[in-house]
Amino acid sequence: MGTSSRSLGGKSGATLTYDPVPSVSSDSDRLRELFENLFQNAMDHGGDDAAVRVGPLDTGLFIEDDGPGIADGCEEEVFDHGFTTRDGGHGYGLSVVRTIVNAHGWDVVATEAESGGARFEITGIDFLG
Repeated sequence: MGTSSRSLGGKSGATLTYDPVPSVSSDSDRLRELFENLFQNAMDHGGDDAAVRVGPLDTGLFIEDDGPGIADGCEEEVFDHGFTTRDGGHGYGLSVVRTIVNAHGWDVVATEAESGGARFEITGIDFLG
């Protein structure tokens, strides 16, 4: 299978492009929440026309966007409960992402995408099959 694209829905013009990622053993509701938080984060910072991409890594997957990216030196801090750079932001989304990742025994890091946007790499995943 190749790359696929779709709208992130609603009134948003945000798009999601994804390459196939192998199946993982996880709590499906929590994994859905992880993706929802990362997609919402991309739209909150990159706007309603944000482009989000998901793809595989050797031992995990990445989610990246084409937004403004993460300020230098804040790559660890973005996961802290209550950390936000947005007026009106609550700073819980990425904290929840880290909690879900850690509960599954995985690791997550924030870095910069080639586009200059934010990139989140989740590793330590044992893929099924």
